[in-house]
Amino acid sequence: MPQALTRFNCACLLSLILAGLALAPAVRAEAVDELLQALQGIERLQGEFRQRQYDLDGTVTAESEGSFRLLRPGYFAWEITSPDSQLIVANPRYLWHHDRDLETVTRRPVTGSEAMTPLQVLGGDGEALRRDYAVSRDAEGRYVLRPHNPNAGFLQLTLGLEGAVINGMEVLDNLNQQVVIEFTALDATSPLAPLDFDFSPPPDADLLYRDE
Repeated sequence: MPQALTRFNCACLLSLILAGLALAPAVRAEAVDELLQALQGIERLQGEFRQRQYDLDGTVTAESEGSFRLLRPGYFAWEITSPDSQLIVANPRYLWHHDRDLETVTRRPVTGSEAMTPLQVLGGDGEALRRDYAVSRDAEGRYVLRPHNPNAGFLQLTLGLEGAVINGMEVLDNLNQQVVIEFTALDATSPLAPLDFDFSPPPDADLLYRDE
């Protein structure tokens, strides 16, 4: 796959993680309570993902796969293993992006973020969900989140759940391109601790600290 598409795919993912979600059908006040109840049992989660990005014609323009880890509240890791090698790690203080191929590391403060990340949504942060998003259900019973912030980077996040089992996510960006994320090999029982989300930049990486 051309490197430009690979980098664009990761840029799309990173924007999704940093900026957030949006757009929904008719809003029902109780949908956020239903979503929080469905997510209540998720305290820790890890598994694998496959992500595809589609243009307006439905053509796949980029795809990637890898693994993720989530520990509520405030910890997650998203690791792309193919077609390139990248790692995004967040703790309650910082979000790190390590591009291993380019040997760069970017650090951003978590405080002041304008929207929850998708993995934070899975963590069921009730206060942030109620504050930042209008939540509704679509015709297929999936949860759709719409941000109150008009500057959010995406138009729509759709989350599919069966009980506490996650089917996947679909994100519609501001250019009406769709990102579809499928989750597999999910494990909600293996122990995870904050130390599992520690990150130290490699000594040979170029460092960039943003918004500090």
